[in-house]
Amino acid sequence: MTKREQNILALALVVSVVFAATQGLPAARAWHAQGASRVEQLQTEIAREQRLQETAADWAERRAGVEAREEALEAMLFQETSISLISASVQRLVRDLAGANGISITSTKLAESMDTDGWLLVEQELSLQTDNQENMLRLLRSLESATPWLGVSSFSVRRNRNEYAGTLTVVGFSRTDASRAGPAG
Repeated sequence: MTKREQNILALALVVSVVFAATQGLPAARAWHAQGASRVEQLQTEIAREQRLQETAADWAERRAGVEAREEALEAMLFQETSISLISASVQRLVRDLAGANGISITSTKLAESMDTDGWLLVEQELSLQTDNQENMLRLLRSLESATPWLGVSSFSVRRNRNEYAGTLTVVGFSRTDASRAGPAG
């Protein structure tokens, strides 16, 4: 090889080294940084998936609890959707509970109702009579645990010789037909 060829080869080697240093090294650094960024992103996604898997059981348990509570609350509602049917059901339930506790119902007033946002509230006032005040307490306890649920909005009792007479106002709830269909999806 001649001296001139050696100089050309040396110059080509120097140019190659300079080119590699100015172009190849930054490209390698960028490629390495991109790979490190992708590894970090994958680690973040893996950690997120692991957290989701850990909480999946908690969410499933919460959902089961909510569904059970929803069923329990649904059982507390009257299933009828008209005021007259709910009123009749309320009267029947109160009469049954009153009779089981030694109380007679002497009269009932016309039921009042209120319909709001898919819910129907029916309020029924009844006049009661018994010869033992303990019967009234047992009736109130029975109403508290009745299914469907009946709330007592007012209660008054007065003693007249050997008898106790009073009024009891109870409320019952139902959903209207539109709310029973559930949310549109």
